[in-house]
Amino acid sequence: MDNIAISVEHVKKIYKLYDRNRDRLKDALGFSKKPLGKEHYALNDVSFQVGQGETVGIIGTNGSGKSTILKIITGVLNPTDGEVKVNGRISALLELGAGFNMEYTGIENIYLNGTMIGFTKEEIDEKLQDILDFADIGDFVNQPVKTYSSGMFVRLAFAVAINIEPEILIVDEALSVGDVFFQTKCYHKFEEFKKMGKTILFVSHDLGSIGKYCDRVVLLNKGVKLAEGKPKDMIDLYKRVMAESKMEDSPKKEDGHAAIEGVAWKESMILNPDKQEYGDKKAEIIDFGIFDATGKITNTVSKFEECVLKLKVQFHEDVLNPIFAFTIRDLKGTDLTGTNSLIEGLEPGLIEAGTTLTVSFRQKLPFQKGQYLLQLGCTGYNGDELEVHHRLYDICCIQVLSKKVTVGYFDLNSIVSCNEE
Repeated sequence: MDNIAISVEHVKKIYKLYDRNRDRLKDALGFSKKPLGKEHYALNDVSFQVGQGETVGIIGTNGSGKSTILKIITGVLNPTDGEVKVNGRISALLELGAGFNMEYTGIENIYLNGTMIGFTKEEIDEKLQDILDFADIGDFVNQPVKTYSSGMFVRLAFAVAINIEPEILIVDEALSVGDVFFQTKCYHKFEEFKKMGKTILFVSHDLGSIGKYCDRVVLLNKGVKLAEGKPKDMIDLYKRVMAESKMEDSPKKEDGHAAIEGVAWKESMILNPDKQEYGDKKAEIIDFGIFDATGKITNTVSKFEECVLKLKVQFHEDVLNPIFAFTIRDLKGTDLTGTNSLIEGLEPGLIEAGTTLTVSFRQKLPFQKGQYLLQLGCTGYNGDELEVHHRLYDICCIQVLSKKVTVGYFDLNSIVSCNEE
């Protein structure tokens, strides 16, 4: 155990789920001869170890048990079965509001949290200025935290967690609340911790950060550990799990098996349930998909890695030289880039009714890591008048992964040299 910071052995966490509150009460009072609730395994026989000085990420779909395992490691929850051993002083940032008294001021909460971790008032006094400088919330530190914005709250919470010199830092998705500059500062602190030989365990949906900062990754799915290993391998496996999960939700054949052959590409994508569309439907985008460098359908691509966007367009009427287009936006709705088949020099001629075309856009995305929105369209000219046949707005999200972060939305992929005169 000397070189192991965290050991998780065969951990289970079982919750009882009830259809009615009165059934829960009957079970609790022992009035029922048989259990009325159904057992739900939030975690089922999960085991892994984190070595001292390692940065380990935990990834998985929603409901896979990521936050539950962190809460068990930090002692917020008790496991139903199994054992967790921790070798070192933990500082944890699990969720917004955890460990803070909403009626206390920021200063009072700093002392409260420090005392709970085991510091004396004098020791907290020594660290106070570092905490205030890192949080950078000004005079609000003297106001009750219930008056804080979510961004201010997480700044203070992370400043406390990161500046009390923990041997083990545990972070859940809370960082996603902070602005990009604060997140950058936090990740710089991560790098400092790594160089100091500290242990970091964190959960994130930001696969770019997982790939960049983690030495190893644990992949959970539906409460079970699927695998652990190198970040790139686990991210690739996670993408396959996401695709397979979509397949499970796709239409079934009469024998009950998923109709894999003939399943629409979009059934393997993470789609926007609130899509917007319009057009005269002379031509209709009936399917689409993003394919990574290995040919797998995915919403996740790596920066500068070749990918292919495919559209399947069905024509209900004759259309002369239809134009196929895509646009990529940021989450605020700003158009960042896009192109269409006319710009790229493709003129398909007269497409007759009843025809289905597959259109492919092959490119490398130069975007910074983050999430973007995809728009698709099929238009055409009737004389000098542009007709919109079908447009899909914000139809799905594209997650871009990258270990390198430059300024702005795009990476210019500069080559820098330095020569002595």
